[in-house]
Amino acid sequence: MELETENPTFECYLGNLDPVWCPGCGDFSVLGAFIEAARRLRLPNHQIALVSGIGCSSRFPFFVKAYGFHGVHGRALPIAQGVKLSNPELTVVVAAGDGDGLAIGGGHLPHVSRNNPDITYLLFNNSIYGLTKGQSSPTSPTNLATKTAPYGLMGESMNPAFLALAYGATFVARGAAIKREHLSDLIEQGIRHRGFSFIEILTSCSSFNTKHLAITKVLQRMAPLETCPEDDLEALRLASDTRHIHLGVFRNVKRPTLNEQEEHIRQVSQKTGPVAVGSLLQAFA
Repeated sequence: MELETENPTFECYLGNLDPVWCPGCGDFSVLGAFIEAARRLRLPNHQIALVSGIGCSSRFPFFVKAYGFHGVHGRALPIAQGVKLSNPELTVVVAAGDGDGLAIGGGHLPHVSRNNPDITYLLFNNSIYGLTKGQSSPTSPTNLATKTAPYGLMGESMNPAFLALAYGATFVARGAAIKREHLSDLIEQGIRHRGFSFIEILTSCSSFNTKHLAITKVLQRMAPLETCPEDDLEALRLASDTRHIHLGVFRNVKRPTLNEQEEHIRQVSQKTGPVAVGSLLQAFA
């Protein structure tokens, strides 16, 4: 799966299977944005590992010429973290939906954020469960009537970018499928970043969520971030703004990656030697 040219084309990254998303689905645009980012970075196919869970967006690995791991529901992040630890040379990218990533898989986000593995997390946010035919998701608005909430959703909806900022992810951004060139640039920045990159991607479900995510209304609320906020409080304020949908990078900071932390511990353990089992048992007595 080596690249055959130093100037790879879009087609170099296309898999053998055609995407099976519904006509008008925003996931097509996200796929294109990712491939454009990979092409500009000249990523060798054999050094890309795509990991996903369950959902429409989680079909992503099937459509890219790269290594892919289709995991169980909600477990893409810990799988990807393990892949990066075992093979640091790989460019590891996770594709997950708002249901897969924030419902059953929501408990992994804070721990992966604090561990800071060098992986890129693409969270497709269409505020609905698309693959299972239109149930409410953690990001569905309270006034959205669905098959599982015909009178509206109880409780507040989650804000993915805000959560990633609060959990300490070292790179946090928000893009939109309808703005493909901008999204491709964010994905490229996320892959270049050394550490955990979280990119919320506002995308559309053409079958089950056309009313809430009407393109004209969403476009009117979008506002580009000209520069990355200088402090976390400003980043959190912008990410949680209910009047505008701010697109861009909210945080981009450096911190030791999980692989670097592991190497440090390995070096320390080689100097101090192994810990005796007896002393460990005595410590917990």
